[in-house]
Amino acid sequence: MLFNSFEYLWFLPTVFLLYWFVFNKNLKLQNLFLLIVSYIFYGWWDWRFLTLIAFSSLVDYNIGLLLANAKFKHRRKLLLAISIMVNLGLLGYFKYCNFFIENFVDMFNAFGINLQVSTLRIILPVGISFYTFQTMSYTIDVYRGKLKPTNNAIQFFAYVSFFPQLVAGPIERAVNLLPQFEKKRQFNYEKASDGVRQIIWGLFKKVVIADNCAVYVNQIFDSPADHNGLTLALGAVLFAFQIYGDFSGYSDIAIGTAKLFGFDLMKNFATPYFSRDIAEFWRRWHISLSTWFRDYLYIPLGGSRGGMWMKVRNTFIIFLVSGFWHGANWTFIIWGFLNALYFLPLLFRNKNRQYIEVVASSSYLPSFKELMLIIKTFILTTLAWVFFRADTLSLAVEYIVSIFNHDNGFIGPIQFMRLLPILLLFIVFDWMHRNQTESLICSHEYKVLNTIWVLSVVILILWLGNFFNPQEFIYFDF
Repeated sequence: MLFNSFEYLWFLPTVFLLYWFVFNKNLKLQNLFLLIVSYIFYGWWDWRFLTLIAFSSLVDYNIGLLLANAKFKHRRKLLLAISIMVNLGLLGYFKYCNFFIENFVDMFNAFGINLQVSTLRIILPVGISFYTFQTMSYTIDVYRGKLKPTNNAIQFFAYVSFFPQLVAGPIERAVNLLPQFEKKRQFNYEKASDGVRQIIWGLFKKVVIADNCAVYVNQIFDSPADHNGLTLALGAVLFAFQIYGDFSGYSDIAIGTAKLFGFDLMKNFATPYFSRDIAEFWRRWHISLSTWFRDYLYIPLGGSRGGMWMKVRNTFIIFLVSGFWHGANWTFIIWGFLNALYFLPLLFRNKNRQYIEVVASSSYLPSFKELMLIIKTFILTTLAWVFFRADTLSLAVEYIVSIFNHDNGFIGPIQFMRLLPILLLFIVFDWMHRNQTESLICSHEYKVLNTIWVLSVVILILWLGNFFNPQEFIYFDF
């Protein structure tokens, strides 16, 4: 079920009304209701996927209980290993099995050995990369003693399957989200209002920015040979806006929807395209995944505590694994490799944490130096996005090389001129909110101004939104 679908248009208010007016008297029933509607939401794509998320939840729920009673270290390690192997096993089979088969066959073909091995007919379950990481974080934190295991199966299953963030994040930690299922929730008008505003802002990003950009991006990437270098460069830039509007839009809708039900999810994006270097970009892009890899992979590998060789090694491991997490294709691995290369100069000069505060935090505009750094970072990021978007490595390389080719035609200026003011408006909106944790807030002191501001965005959504050709969220594929 898509957030921007007509099915969701009746699903959300129905669930909201039942949640607060029918099941609000009893916490157990409220959590059970959330669990049921979350499974309905997830099973809307394919009911067979429900067995996987139920199995993953069941395994880690029981391992959490066993860890609480395990006294010997080797037993605790064994239980943790089982949790990790089960979750990574599910992820590996459904997402990466055919990738390894294809590369195994290609390796033998390179030596003239023709293997008669075919790939498997596997359907990738929606959101499997997200909920497996979410359940693993639970058992790891229980193992580390950072979290007491729950003995309430309904609460745990509801935590894993919580529908606002189930299929594309944010990847929540049990230490943050699970305790919220244990406490009685009261309706809070201000929180709900904030949630509605964030949903509206997320819809603007999705149906106005991402889906309108997708029309041109698909046209350009599907036939790069038909376009000249300037058009290809434009296509790469538009994809940068598409994936940002698409993914951060989903996160905003998820976070806003959670607020309607009294939950607080972690912030997943913080105006990443205003970053002054690649390190700052990764502190502001897909924050839930970046911090997950930091806490559960980078730091256990030694983090930045060792010498330069260890720092470089760990940096490449993190980015390569991150690339592979996004998809079973060499394009994603190269995308991760490029980001690691971008990161190295900062690491060598010990400047990977020089920009912690938001750009131009005390002024309306960035300095000339800051502007040049922002543009430089955006260009590097956009070039890497070409590998993320291209179907194969050869197409990605051909695309980038062809950017410097001036043959063939340019996409009609009339077509692009319709999109340009929308993007400029989006950049202005994003810049205005770079210092704020809430979306679509002009000033907390002027409620009338805020109302006008929100209504203006709603009008823009209805006027400019691409409703006739709705696009799935990009990260549903991961």
